Amino acid sequence: MISQEMNDSLTRVGRGTDAGEVLRRYWQPAALSDELVSGRPVVPVRLMGEDLVLFRDSSGALGLIGRRCPHRGADMCYGRLEDNGLRCPFHGWHFDRTGQCVEQPGEPEGSRMHEQIQSPSYPVVERNGIVWAYMGPGDAPAFPNFDCFRAPDTHVFAFKGLWECNWLQAMEVGIDPAHASFLHRFLQDEDPADSYGKQFRDGVQIGAAKTEIPMTKLLRDYPRPEIKVDETNYGLKLTALRHLENGRTHVRVTNQIFPEAICIPISREMTITQWHVPIDDHNCYWYSMFTSFGDPVDKTVMRDQRLKEHRLPDYAPLKNARNNYGYDPDEQDSQTYTGMGLDINVHDQWAVESMGAIQDRTQEHLGKTDVGIIRYRRMLRNAIAALAEGREGDLPMLNGTDPTTIFGPVSNDSIAEDGALEQATRDSDMARRQACGWDAALPDPV
Repeated sequence: MISQEMNDSLTRVGRGTDAGEVLRRYWQPAALSDELVSGRPVVPVRLMGEDLVLFRDSSGALGLIGRRCPHRGADMCYGRLEDNGLRCPFHGWHFDRTGQCVEQPGEPEGSRMHEQIQSPSYPVVERNGIVWAYMGPGDAPAFPNFDCFRAPDTHVFAFKGLWECNWLQAMEVGIDPAHASFLHRFLQDEDPADSYGKQFRDGVQIGAAKTEIPMTKLLRDYPRPEIKVDETNYGLKLTALRHLENGRTHVRVTNQIFPEAICIPISREMTITQWHVPIDDHNCYWYSMFTSFGDPVDKTVMRDQRLKEHRLPDYAPLKNARNNYGYDPDEQDSQTYTGMGLDINVHDQWAVESMGAIQDRTQEHLGKTDVGIIRYRRMLRNAIAALAEGREGDLPMLNGTDPTTIFGPVSNDSIAEDGALEQATRDSDMARRQACGWDAALPDPV
């Protein structure tokens, strides 16, 4: 249990709030590049409680400015996209990508009033299918050399989805290795190739004969992982050990990337790096970057699969609280632990949304398997305290470490047959990277 005051400190994201100020020191996903693929590339963005409008001007450059015209508050999402900026249809006030008003055609000839009019604006960049915004003070930090950023565009697919809950509980489900044995339990081990959301689809190779145990069976049969958490230069490394027969151990390495991302393996050839981005205190988007170490991704197929489960333009899931997440008691009896279909995204969505818009952590009781959550909250609390004391340089990845020297993070499944857990992870990851068609090599040491 924690106090209500502490819960508010960790969850609220408006400008001036504790967690909100921490998050503003890092690049945040603001929109998918796909959202700007139209004859009129202008989209609304609500990010950390602020209403903004993102647009691409005639030169191809991006701007992110306040959604309300500084004149009388008209909605700039309906602005005229012209002259390398947005022009408010109400009185013709024109704003460039920096939010500076450059023209007021209705004002007296020679007026320089426009020079004093500035809409809120934030720097933005595009990386592998996502438009990123920096909303903090000073210069934006460099991007780390994570695999999802290093890989060529051909090997990364980006998508997002709306969850109706606070960002923190959305992120915390991803640093909870124990839940996969229950929430994502499948009572059968049939081939799930046609179900994109059934992400534990690979078998894990065991022994010299390379026989395999389905991940669905492994997670189901070994529900009590030993969980180790290590601090890293990017956040936390989580290692879940499921001890099998004959001295073998299944080693699953996942990561928490500070402040609100995770990196997990989806198969032997693919990882997901996923940010949990606050829309406001009560809603968030997950932004996923699917990174392939094998063949190029088929973006058309992957997009079509996901759009069958989401509506546009807000990327809200079709299964939600209003239709009971598709719950089927007969399915729960014989096929899945939840009765909510094969898409594990829906399982996670139900878990985090059912806690309430902001989880009441004054009533929770954490167990030993919640060690990742406990360690992460401690890291966030330390970052909040550092900012309050003027020690911004103590925040992860802002503490003197050059973010461009941070690679990976390593995220995979392996089997250790002789107790050499770290070596099993290194060997598995090295084999994947050496066979990769793009330069996925890691500097020494791993």
